[in-house]
Amino acid sequence: MSTTKLQKKRIATSCITLPLKKEVLEEIVDKAKDWALMHGAAMRSRTKYEHDTLTLAPFILLPSPLPKSEFEKAVAIQPTLNELMHKVAHDYDFLKESLKDTIEVDDFTKNLFDIYEIIHSEGAAQLLSLGLIRSDLMLESVCPNVDDISNLQLDDLEQSDDNHFRTYCCWKQVEINTIASGFGWLGPISAAIQRFVLSELGYYEKLKNLPDNNALSGLCQGMIKAWELYNTKSAVIMFLVEDVTYNICDQRFHEFEIHRLNRDIKVIRRTLTQVANNAKLGPNKQLLIDGCEVAVIYFRAGYEPGHYHSQKEWDARLLMERSLAIKCPSIHYHLAGTKKVQQALARPNTLDKYLKTPEAIASVNEIFTGLYSLDFDEYGERAIKMAMENPERYVLKPQREGGGNNVYGNDIRDVLLKMKDTPERTAWILMDKINPPFTQGYMIRPNNPGLPEIVDLVSELGIFGAIIGNADTILYNKQLGHMLRTKLSTSNEGGVAVGIGALDSPYLIDDMD
Repeated sequence: MSTTKLQKKRIATSCITLPLKKEVLEEIVDKAKDWALMHGAAMRSRTKYEHDTLTLAPFILLPSPLPKSEFEKAVAIQPTLNELMHKVAHDYDFLKESLKDTIEVDDFTKNLFDIYEIIHSEGAAQLLSLGLIRSDLMLESVCPNVDDISNLQLDDLEQSDDNHFRTYCCWKQVEINTIASGFGWLGPISAAIQRFVLSELGYYEKLKNLPDNNALSGLCQGMIKAWELYNTKSAVIMFLVEDVTYNICDQRFHEFEIHRLNRDIKVIRRTLTQVANNAKLGPNKQLLIDGCEVAVIYFRAGYEPGHYHSQKEWDARLLMERSLAIKCPSIHYHLAGTKKVQQALARPNTLDKYLKTPEAIASVNEIFTGLYSLDFDEYGERAIKMAMENPERYVLKPQREGGGNNVYGNDIRDVLLKMKDTPERTAWILMDKINPPFTQGYMIRPNNPGLPEIVDLVSELGIFGAIIGNADTILYNKQLGHMLRTKLSTSNEGGVAVGIGALDSPYLIDDMD
């Protein structure tokens, strides 16, 4: 495959004319920072941690333009994605086949799968699962012909014309998150900051272009619905949290919202270690901890190896899975969200097994980008060759959540050279790099002296969904709201918590420029 330079297409410069006058910018940035801090757009510092001190979360001063029609498509497809992930999570044979090579070389995924095998063989005490899911999407502005490489058919790859590109704008899925799908609070507060800024600048007529965002309320209503289905009024919702929580505002506002919506519900916070030390199963497999019966477990930890300090934390995870509590996510939901499973779902005709209508299948296929296994077969060898020859066209992804784990550009060659002849490579997948359009704006960072400059930006949209059901029946399925993370166009990773990305919200426009 020959190298082709991918050109980006600008959506729009900004929702208002830039640059702002120096004196206007200075005043509005100072006001916006104070407003954001005073309304909970903050987190604890990773560089200078103090339990009682918060630092500003990075944010974009003005909302980023997005095509209204594409935003509405992303919202509309979320219940279908919820249903897809729910059915995949309940397909034991598919999960086992998809992960069989990964668990041979990835100890973390193996530990998760071992728990899944135990629960599958014993039979789950709780058949209901709660999925709080976030589908992350980026607009693709320049793509190869979709038929050329999206399904990795060998004949197509050999016959494809790499210099034939067509320009258009549509969503491509970066990933789908089934555990610790954050930003239920930081998503909505982003729009609130920008509404404040636009109002302060006198652009009241612009406010109608910022869509309503009820993600926080929707996610909490999903947990409350699961609590109601558990049907024990004295039982609690337990947030499983990290030993040190940096993204504290995003988590705590969920607790506060649950209490606002239903004062009968008590929320407790526990770490994996605390569960290991203090939890037990009751006579009917109720999860009991510190005098409380747990109705719902909401995982905001447990998705990376560092959360498990010893075998006892793994034992705690198994204890929770064996319990009557409704898990968010259950172990099979956690596995369904792994990169390897998502790659397997992108294979031709796989969606036919899970989705009922041709329209639903087509809508999901449309957002899938090229996803390729690195298994030791003809397809894996071809994917290795593709990546080695044109690394700038791909992203190399491991089975990890939380950001900061992917490999880009020429670093892909270095990583593949080290592992291409080892079983380790089967724990990774290769994905087509999405080439999003870009806009311009001001990125506001904490403790950053001086006025911000106009920078080129790209955005990633997350759509939230909630689903509750068992293997046979879906009881609850909703789209809930959204979040938008924006980063410099030169950045690969985009995590807000690690200071690379920034909070943002969509400004809906009718047509592309």
